[in-house]
Formats: sequence, structure tokens, C-alpha cells
Amino acid sequence: MPVSVVVGGQFGSEGKGKVAHYIARRMKASAVVRVGGTNSGHTVVDIRGDTHSLRQLPASVLAPDTTAILPAGAIIDPDILLDEIRRLGLGPDRVVVSPLATLISAEDKQTERQAGLIDRLGSTGSGTGAAFARRIARGDGTTLAGSDERLRSYLGDTTALMRGMLKRSERIVIEGSQGFGLSLLHGAEYPKATSRDTTAASFVGEAGLSPRDVDDVTLVIRCHPIRVAGNSGHLEHETTWRAIADRAMLPADFVELTTATKKVRRVGEFETAVVERAIAANYPNRIVLNHVDYLDPAARRGEFRPVVLDFIEHVVEGPLGVRVDWLGTSPADLVEDWRSRASGEK
Repeated sequence: MPVSVVVGGQFGSEGKGKVAHYIARRMKASAVVRVGGTNSGHTVVDIRGDTHSLRQLPASVLAPDTTAILPAGAIIDPDILLDEIRRLGLGPDRVVVSPLATLISAEDKQTERQAGLIDRLGSTGSGTGAAFARRIARGDGTTLAGSDERLRSYLGDTTALMRGMLKRSERIVIEGSQGFGLSLLHGAEYPKATSRDTTAASFVGEAGLSPRDVDDVTLVIRCHPIRVAGNSGHLEHETTWRAIADRAMLPADFVELTTATKKVRRVGEFETAVVERAIAANYPNRIVLNHVDYLDPAARRGEFRPVVLDFIEHVVEGPLGVRVDWLGTSPADLVEDWRSRASGEK
């Protein structure tokens, strides 16, 4: 069945939003699904060149003629959701929310602050984990989307809607959040983890669909993995943004900031261990390597010189025993035919 799943292979911020948007446009998707909560964000550059950073809606909703779906597995901050809907000028015809989705309350955010998660684990303090934990505990105060009057016009049976699309052979893209290395269950550094599993299989379940519906799994990785600021866990061969900026011919003060907290991300050199485990758990049919322009700025012009090709062969493909299918060469661009371009340059 025509379901694509986009999953991160490191510690988040691999560029999943850009890739999901590209796939939705390429495959003319009817629906794009965002699971998880507002503790991470996805950034995408639309066809007009405008940059959008979204924490609740799937970034791939910027693809033409798509309907954004927040299923029962979504954990929703109504204020953030409604603000993003307003900013993008969307209406109930473009956004459908499951009445069974979990809502984040002010108390959930306070709970995370009081628990010291921000300092202890590098948590974003969004309330996502606390809301999810309260639902699992079936505790008092848990609120579902169906009870929020502000969301009434957006509510619908998201599984029934998607099942109808699949029966008509319409493409659905599930935009997973965060990265495999942060999985609560499969990440290697518990408790330095997020509040849920972050594998493709879990994303499909949270969306309310069957594994039998999936025919396309994309694993997204980046040349220099990042972790959020603070005490967020081990990062192999941690480096500095200044070192990367010098190599990539970026401004000396260049940094990446997290979408949720606007703090400077930590950054390291490529490590194979987490990606190897992500490949084993997600079994992707496509691998996308983003930020190759951090290795060589010529990649932004579509030129693939030895520094990039050697990195792909000797750092990624060789040690991992996989094939890199697409390259991300800028915040907006993905290149599918990079091998033929590189061959033509020799």
C-alpha cells in the first residue's frame, strides 16, 4: 500500500522535514502525517524559497494539495498548533486532528521543569513527555483533543480518512520526529532519551495504520550529527561550529539552533554505530545523507568533488555496507542523480 515513512537515523535534526516535503511533492501525496509532540521541530524551504519551522504540523503540508493529519499518536499543544495553522493560512479542509490525540497542558510543562529534565537530560521542557506519561498512567487530568472546543472544526476520524485514501491508492507520507538514537526503547544511552520510541514501525502504529500499508521507508542522516544543548548525552568526536564553518565557507559565527528552544546545538563528526543500529531496526529502502555542503561548499552548486565522494565511500557506505541514494546539498535541495553528476565531472 502507498505509505512512505521518513525516520531519522541519528539524534534528530537530520533534515526529515525537508525530505518528507520532497517525497510528498515527488509522489503527489494526498496526506502527510505528523506523530509525536512539540519537543522537536521540522524546517522546510517551500517552492517560493520561504523557510518555515514547524513544531506541530508536518512540514510536508507545504507540498501542494496535501492534508495534514495529526493522528491519535500525536501529542498536541493547542496553542502551537493553532498558531501554525494561522501562519500557514490553512483551514479545516487541510488539517484533520484525531479526537483521541493527547493534549499538552500548562501543568505538563511545569511538571517537566520541576523534575529538572531540562538540566538533567537536555529536555526541551515542552510538556510532551509529561503528557504522554500521564496518559499511560491513565491519571486524572488527561485531556484529549476531542474535548477542546478550539479544535472542534478540525476533528475527524483520521484512520478512516487515511484508509479511504489508501483504498484509492493515494500516497500518504508519515513524517517521523526526532532520531533513532533518542529512542526511549532502542537508543543506546537511556535515560538520555526522548519520551517515546522513534522507529518507523512505531510511527506507523501511532498514525493508526498497519505495517502492511508501508512500501517505502527513508532513513535520513547527516554528515555531522547533532544533539541538543546541555547534558543531552554522548556525541562521538564532538567538534565546534567554528571548525565546520571554516570548512564549509560559512560565516565565522555560524551555528545551528534547535527549533524548539533556540539553543545552540552540539555537533560532532560522523559515527557509524548509531546509524548501523538505525538501519537494522528500520530496514530502509532509501538513505538520504544531508548537509554534504558542510564538507565542501561546492556541493551547493551541484559539484561533487573528491572530499565529498571520499566521505561517502569511506566513512558512510563502506563501513555501513549500504548505498547512499540522495544527497542534501543545501537547506532546500536534494539531489537524486549525484552519482551520474560525479561521474561526469571526472
